[in-house]
Amino acid sequence: MRSIWNGAISFGLVSIPIKLVNATENHSIHFRQIHLADGGRIRYRKVCELDEEEVAGGEIGKAYEDADGTMIPITDEDLAQLPLPTAKTIEIVAFVPADQIDPLQMDAAYYLSANGVPAAKPYTLLREALKRSNKVAVAKYALRGRERLGMLRVVDDVIAMHGLLWPDEIRAPEGVAPEGDVTVRDAELDLADALMDTLGEVDMDSLHDDYREAVEELIAAKASGETVRPAESGDAGGGKVIDLIAALENSVQAAKKSRGEEGDEGGGEMADVHPIKKTSGKSSPQSTKKSTAAAKKSTAAARKSTPKSTGAKKSTSTTKKSTAKKTATKKQTSSSGGSGAKKTASSRKRTSA
Repeated sequence: MRSIWNGAISFGLVSIPIKLVNATENHSIHFRQIHLADGGRIRYRKVCELDEEEVAGGEIGKAYEDADGTMIPITDEDLAQLPLPTAKTIEIVAFVPADQIDPLQMDAAYYLSANGVPAAKPYTLLREALKRSNKVAVAKYALRGRERLGMLRVVDDVIAMHGLLWPDEIRAPEGVAPEGDVTVRDAELDLADALMDTLGEVDMDSLHDDYREAVEELIAAKASGETVRPAESGDAGGGKVIDLIAALENSVQAAKKSRGEEGDEGGGEMADVHPIKKTSGKSSPQSTKKSTAAAKKSTAAARKSTPKSTGAKKSTSTTKKSTAKKTATKKQTSSSGGSGAKKTASSRKRTSA
């Protein structure tokens, strides 16, 4: 690997010559800007604002823009004269437990390679000391024209250095947390713990960039003249209110199935997902058709669900018989009532005679 910086680690009175090597690389796919009409490349040219002429790289310098817009030229010679003890030295200032380093401070990562045979002994000494102490070294170094903060730790048999942001470069998370008091129930926390336990650990080497692979396949297909089929878009789930308990239960079951574990029988009902209702004064024809079709389906389902058992027929016939008996009883009552009225009328005539 090509080194990007040569210097030494200052470890008390010990000096370790080292080479700085990038420990990471960027695999992002970069695109060029083109003219859509003819496919010509679009380039950026550096033009002076005063004479509107293109300027070569050798004629470009640095300047600091003051608050009033005044440009204050700063040359490389000016910067070289500044006292910078870490210009060619990674100066270790302290050894601290790793958990004292805020992950928010983590920046670029580098490998520190021993530069030459004489550097092997002190390099190994520092590496083994870091291993045995279970600590990391906090150091200051200069790179690309500015002083930086770093953290040295051991990776396998190599000393690695992580660039760190200065503490005042970390912004306070003001106004980021959810507003208002949010209550989380113990049952929800228990399910979240269960989901965390079910997901467990992961082999970091098995993780890869699916999007970059898709872009590479797209480029290969277009380069060979193949027709690119649009990918199926999944539901993003926006604008929905989710039953948190049911969602957690389903997540636990899904995680168990993905790991080949059988979930609990009958556990975890489907999450209730309620779409946000849109208030509208008029209903569209499509919604009317959908509601009509849904009504027809429910009617057909109701007909199918109507019991056709013998017991139902018997109960129907029994009801009919009881109704007939009641009708006959009413007729007899009305006829008896009529005869009684006739007898009363005849008795009244005899009495008056």
